Amino acid sequence: MHRLVLVLRGAADALAGALLAALFATFVLQIAFRYLLNWPVGWTVEVCLTLWLWLVLFGAAFCVPDREHVRFDMLEQRLSPRARWLAALLVAASLAAGFLAVLGPSLDYVSFYRIKRSATLRVPLSWVFSIFLVFAAALVLRQVWTLVRLLREPSWPERAADPGAAPGLGER
Repeated sequence: MHRLVLVLRGAADALAGALLAALFATFVLQIAFRYLLNWPVGWTVEVCLTLWLWLVLFGAAFCVPDREHVRFDMLEQRLSPRARWLAALLVAASLAAGFLAVLGPSLDYVSFYRIKRSATLRVPLSWVFSIFLVFAAALVLRQVWTLVRLLREPSWPERAADPGAAPGLGER
């Protein structure tokens, strides 16, 4: 199981790297067309925006460990270990419930956009925005996994904060 997680994590990192490389190449191409050839092209802006959206949401869902996401840890650091555990439990449950609640409406929104196409490349906008569904589903699963870990092992948040702690599923 651990080997599978490592392979999937490597594949996710490789895909995020490919998205970043494509974004950079498109951006350089856009500059070259505009300033070297004096021929501004609109499709590069659309590709850059779409790649950026996909890179950010895919990376947040699969590449960035939970402890490296933006956190308000000044308050957390002042809490006792038991209160920190309860806060982690509350945050994980809230995030899982919130993103689970938006999955249905988001699916409706993305499905609606299959009739609309992007301005320049004429790509269905449902393709562009479908990454949000992947992001939301992955976030729900990650938070459910966090809840399971918290309930199984109440000392887990302290160990997860320790850089020397052994990594588990979803942690690096």
